[in-house]
Amino acid sequence: MFDNVCKFLAENFATDFASWLLGEAIALTQLSPKELSLEPIRADALILLQSNEVVLHVEFQTKPDAGIPFRMADYRLRVYRRFPQKQMRPVVIYLAQTASELVYQTSFVIENLQHQFTVIRLWEQPTEIFLQTPGLLPFATLSNANDKTTALQQVATQIEQISDRRMQSNIAASAALLAGLVLKEDVIQRLLRQDIMRESVIYQSIIAEGLEKGREQGQQEKARQIAINMLKEGMSAEVVAKFTGLAIEAVEQLEIT
Repeated sequence: MFDNVCKFLAENFATDFASWLLGEAIALTQLSPKELSLEPIRADALILLQSNEVVLHVEFQTKPDAGIPFRMADYRLRVYRRFPQKQMRPVVIYLAQTASELVYQTSFVIENLQHQFTVIRLWEQPTEIFLQTPGLLPFATLSNANDKTTALQQVATQIEQISDRRMQSNIAASAALLAGLVLKEDVIQRLLRQDIMRESVIYQSIIAEGLEKGREQGQQEKARQIAINMLKEGMSAEVVAKFTGLAIEAVEQLEIT
């Protein structure tokens, strides 16, 4: 969920991200991993934006990941293969505060090869950075603000001033979702208008995803109950698995219980 929100913000407010991460409000367009002639290692966390001169590679992480250094080096080489003339700015952004040493790793090193990348720990960043442009507002609550509630109130005030209704609803929904990492739901609902958030594509996509998961879980439970009934009738696990579509291991587990 958080990956999707961050990707949405980076792709729809690319200029705001360029100002923040590149120090210049240049126009950036989305770069598909398929343009690099290789499938992404993990598409849900990957954000590639490009201009004529530079490629911005951003990975948002909620939890520490030991595989990050290799992934950053791997994509640097992929981009070089496709665009050897372009500069590249690789950035890892950690959302949730942690004491893990992994969030301080800024390089991938093996024999005769070393790749450096930037790491941003949001909980160390000044709140003011994220209050200057609409696309960064949702990250303000995750900054180094001593009072997270006050930070979200500042975000809510800024959101109210956005004249574009669609942008306003998308920013509000994104801010609410990311604030869930550090604030309770009742606080978020009190400060951010629910009617605005319901109009956002982010909110609607999450609702749709939840409904789809609910349907899948319902279908799985139905298949499981059918399997139990078949087993009670003395049918073999192999027959039950073939009929219900469940894995043979899952059926055998039902036999045990």
